Amino acid sequence: MLLDPDARAAVNRARAVVDALVASDKVSYAITTGVGKLSDVRIAGEQIREMQINLVRSHAVGVGPPLAAAEVRGMMLLRANSLSKGFSGVRAQTIDALCEMLNRGVTPFVPSQGSVGASGDLAPLAHLALVLIGEGECVNEQGIRIPAADALSRAQIKPLVLEAKEAVSLINGTQGMLAVGVLALLAAETLVDTADVIGAITLDALRGTDAAFDERIQMARPHRGQIKTAQNLRRMLEGSQIRESHRDCGRVQDAYSLRCIPQVHGAVRDTLSYCRGVIEIEVNSAVDNPLVFVNDLKQADGKGDVISGGNFHGEPVAFALDFLGIALSALAGISERRLERLVNPALNEGLPPFLAAGAGLNSGFMMPLAKSIAQTHGADRGCQMQMPPTMAIAW
Repeated sequence: MLLDPDARAAVNRARAVVDALVASDKVSYAITTGVGKLSDVRIAGEQIREMQINLVRSHAVGVGPPLAAAEVRGMMLLRANSLSKGFSGVRAQTIDALCEMLNRGVTPFVPSQGSVGASGDLAPLAHLALVLIGEGECVNEQGIRIPAADALSRAQIKPLVLEAKEAVSLINGTQGMLAVGVLALLAAETLVDTADVIGAITLDALRGTDAAFDERIQMARPHRGQIKTAQNLRRMLEGSQIRESHRDCGRVQDAYSLRCIPQVHGAVRDTLSYCRGVIEIEVNSAVDNPLVFVNDLKQADGKGDVISGGNFHGEPVAFALDFLGIALSALAGISERRLERLVNPALNEGLPPFLAAGAGLNSGFMMPLAKSIAQTHGADRGCQMQMPPTMAIAW
């Protein structure tokens, strides 16, 4: 992973603006002043470097179990990409250091709890920045915590001495929640495709009808996700011998968990599409504060504006991920109801109880079903739980 030459030029132009401000000793937030409530405190000379270290150390206060290595490495990649937009005012060598950490397998230890959200992922990103200056901890290939200085030394990476504005640019942003969100979205996109496949197999096993997936029904209510899921189901069920074996049976229609697969899975698809749109914008945005805007996009002459704003606020990502959680809970709900129909002898169209040969002597999928019900409905707390009667009937 390397910084693109065009991006490097943009980064250098923005950095020239920061260097000019420091040289002229002009007041500029987080460059020649403290941060937050301390923005009225002037910082000058050698204090600027000292403030960078203090800022990273003071914000590295995360707690709880660590983020997964994939999530941390996602944070590093996303942070490097955001800084490379040329609006943050950091040096190119700071982005180079992040890239080298990725290239050489250096993974910071980042606790999972402590993000402020409204002020960005300050704590998680501070733990990442701590490693850049040779402090804090890393996680090796075996998942063992080791001193960051040792990890950098083994990877032949020199710790950085941060200059003006670099600490706030490294810790102020949404890359913590964004890294988790990107990985969750990718998994969810695979999950909804998988649910379509399982739904089709379940319908066939229960000797259901594919009539509800007729294209005319979908076009009468043309949500994109619904159309896509129905299309998937028609393609997978085409030519089913099981379907042909009961085409003239007396059943008029199937239960909701089968008949409404396009509507439920489709709504999940549309939600994922919305989330992808939000996340793609966020991935390619500059999200720290303040931001640097150069006057001449061809010259690094130090002329430009440094403007305070709020791009670090995590609300766009938070709303999208809340929506993602809602959608996935609905997908889990309808999947659990289909599972119930497969294993319950009162509902499974003559299949063995709990899908076990010699039911009674063998319990089959009784316990996986119980676990699925408990997790889907938030009752996995070691207590007894019963399905709401309305849900058992409707689905």
